[in-house]
Amino acid sequence: MNQEIRFCVTRDNVRLAYARTGQGMPLVKVGTWLTHLEHDWNSPVWRPWLNGLCRHHPLYRYDPRGCGLSDWNVDTFSIDALVSDLEIVVDAAGLKQFALMGMSQGGCIAITYAARHPERVSHLVVYGGYVRGRSRRIKTELETEESEVFRKVLKLAWASDNPAYKQVLSTELLPEGTSEQIGWLNDLQRVSTSPENAVKLHRVSDEINMPELATRVRVTTLVLHAKRDVAVPFEEGRLIATHIADARFVPLDSKNHILLPTEPAWKQFWREFYGFFGISEASDPEHLRDDMVSHSSASITQLTLREREILDLLAQGYRNEDIARTLVLTPKTVRNYVSRIYDKLGVSSRGEAIVIARNAGFGGS
Repeated sequence: MNQEIRFCVTRDNVRLAYARTGQGMPLVKVGTWLTHLEHDWNSPVWRPWLNGLCRHHPLYRYDPRGCGLSDWNVDTFSIDALVSDLEIVVDAAGLKQFALMGMSQGGCIAITYAARHPERVSHLVVYGGYVRGRSRRIKTELETEESEVFRKVLKLAWASDNPAYKQVLSTELLPEGTSEQIGWLNDLQRVSTSPENAVKLHRVSDEINMPELATRVRVTTLVLHAKRDVAVPFEEGRLIATHIADARFVPLDSKNHILLPTEPAWKQFWREFYGFFGISEASDPEHLRDDMVSHSSASITQLTLREREILDLLAQGYRNEDIARTLVLTPKTVRNYVSRIYDKLGVSSRGEAIVIARNAGFGGS
C-alpha cells in the first residue's frame, strides 16, 4: 500500500513521524513501542493487520517518541507525554473526528484521549489493552521478582546479540508464532528503538494505573481480548469493558497477544471489527486472507514439481528436518528449496506460504 509519511513536532520539541494509508472514514491507530512506519509493511506479523485496518479507512498511525522514524534522543517518557503526542499527531493531520484504536499499551492512551476529547472520537476500539500495568497487577513477592528479571532481560534483548534474550519478549507476544514470525519480531526489537528507550517505555507502561479514567469514557466502545493472552491477562480486558459504560466485550480464542491470520480468532476479530463500524463485509472477512495471498497464488504455477512437493509438506506442518528425511534430501538442500519457494510466492515467512498453499489445495495428502 502507498503511504504518505510526514512529521510534526511536540510541545517539548520531539519530532514525530506519522503516516496515512487508504481511503474512507479516518481511523487512528495509537503508536506502540514495537513499531516502525516503513519496516512494518514488510512484516509477516504486522502487514496483515495493516491491510485489514486500511481496507475501509484512511489509516493514520505514528511511531511514538523514542521509536521508529520518530526522534530517539528523548528526555521525557510518561503517559501524559504519550497522550500529548497523540493529540499533536491528530491535529497535525487535520482530523476533526475519527475512530480510534489502541492495541496493548496503546489501549490506555486511547482511553485517556477518548475521555479527554469525546467530541473528536466517533468509535473506540481497544484490543489486548490494559489500564493496570504489570507492576500494578503484582500480588506476590515472586511476581515482583519476575517483573524485575523481565525488565533486566528486556534491556539485554536490545543490547546483546544473544538470541535467547530476544526470544523472551517475542515468545510472550507470539507464543504460537512460527520461527519466521518470532525471528521477525526479534529483528524489530533492534530497528524499532534503543535499549535505553525500550526500558524507559516499558517502565512507563508497567506503572499505568487508571481504571477510574475508563469510567469517564462516553464513546461507543468495542473491547476485544484473547482469552489465553500470555502478555496481558484476559482479566485486564474484562476490567476495561466493565469500567466503560455500555462497552461491548468480545473474548477471542487465542493465546497470542498479536493475532495471526492462520488462527480462527483472526476471522472473529475482523468480523467484530467491521461489524462495529457497520461495514457489510463483517459477515465475510475472508478477503483479509485473500489480500495476503491473491498476488502470490498465481505464482504457484512457477514452482517446479519438487518445489510443489515440498510446499505440500509445508502445508501439512512438516518441519525442514522432517521434509529432508521424507524426501531423502540434506537439510541444507531443503532450506535452499524453501527459500526459492518464498521468493517465487513473494512471501517472507512459513506461515504466509502455508496460507497460500492451503488456499490452493495443498496439504491434503
